[in-house]
Amino acid sequence: MRYVYLALAVWGTIHPMSWFIAWFNENGYDLMAMVDAWHVNAATSGLVWDLTVAATALTVWIIAETVRTRYWRGLIAIPATFCIGVSCGLPLYLFLRTFRDARQA
Repeated sequence: MRYVYLALAVWGTIHPMSWFIAWFNENGYDLMAMVDAWHVNAATSGLVWDLTVAATALTVWIIAETVRTRYWRGLIAIPATFCIGVSCGLPLYLFLRTFRDARQA
């Protein structure tokens, strides 16, 4: 399963970033303009808040497990979540977690 998680993390990086890069190429590299575009209507605002809550829950889970297990490498998934997205951060953390579990077995 860990390679499935790794593949999902790669896909969760490449696919969303291709859309972000296309948007930046059309509209200029203005991060605040992108944030404004995320809130263009109620549907997109709802999606932004849905992903924000999911990213926050993932971050809390990662921190709680890191404190419990002392497996610090898992913290890498936090910046991946907020700089790339939950589509990268969650499968990346699951990959790192299964990697840790495989080493302990």
